[in-house]
Amino acid sequence: MGNSAGRSDFEWVYTDQPHTQRRKEMLAKYPAIKALMRPDPHLKWTVTGMVLAQLLACWLARGLAWRWLFFWAYAFGGCVNHSLTLAIHDISHNTAFGTSRAACNRWFAIFANLPIGLPYAASFKKYHVDHHRYLGGDGLDVDVPTRFEGWLFCTPARKLLWLVLQPFFYSLRPLCVHPKAVTRMELCNALVQLAADATIYALWGLKPMVYLLASSLLGLGLHPISGHFVAEHYMFLKGHETYSYYGPLNWITFNVGYHMEHHDFPSIPGCNLPLVRKIAPEYYDHLPQHHSWVKVLWDFVFDDSLGPFARVKRVCKLAENRL
Repeated sequence: MGNSAGRSDFEWVYTDQPHTQRRKEMLAKYPAIKALMRPDPHLKWTVTGMVLAQLLACWLARGLAWRWLFFWAYAFGGCVNHSLTLAIHDISHNTAFGTSRAACNRWFAIFANLPIGLPYAASFKKYHVDHHRYLGGDGLDVDVPTRFEGWLFCTPARKLLWLVLQPFFYSLRPLCVHPKAVTRMELCNALVQLAADATIYALWGLKPMVYLLASSLLGLGLHPISGHFVAEHYMFLKGHETYSYYGPLNWITFNVGYHMEHHDFPSIPGCNLPLVRKIAPEYYDHLPQHHSWVKVLWDFVFDDSLGPFARVKRVCKLAENRL
């Protein structure tokens, strides 16, 4: 796996994404999969518990020495906040309250956003639709790095820096690649977040706010859980653009590792994705898969064939019913 020359461009393909055809085939063969397209009854309670846990951690952080504050922000808060971004991902597919209660899902995502410290949920929803509809789409899928990132972050040291700065690239890239008008929900998200941050600061001072922001920036940067950013769609093997990971970190990430299954069936909540593989193992067991997110990060940094350019890209026609 890999070559010493490195990559100088994306892997351009002229075929449709594989997931659409797979979905049709699998539903025809296994109609029982449709029954898995229902809300996760536990999601709202799990997320509420995580938000309250971070609120308690804020209260405890008031008296911590700075070095311990950053230690706990990485070791505990980073795990919780990264996991909350993945809960927001699941909720963006209407898995908390179902498609018939879309507004409840949007507002619940804003609630899940509170410990992250910066408004994120509404913007994520707006762009994530395109990631599924136009996977690898040039100028449409903002999950794919920019040409500038591919050009600049091409050595092990620079790729390591890119992983550390991942939260900044994920938040700023959409504004460069595919800017969209600000929505009312994004304004609500920002106002609710600002009010929550101001309340925490007024009640408990600076340290809890630094703890929350450090949890987000460290947890979404160079962190074991962040291996999923690279594992999901970076081309570790030519011709394969989506990969699953079936290891234990799925337990704290709402099964985001079941990524091939997720793109095949975006409306199935994370809790049911293992059942998709169980029902139709012949569609998944033969595919390349990752066994460790930490190894994914290691390989990404030190393998010359991997880097921001190691992504499949395609030119997509815009669908008429844009969301």
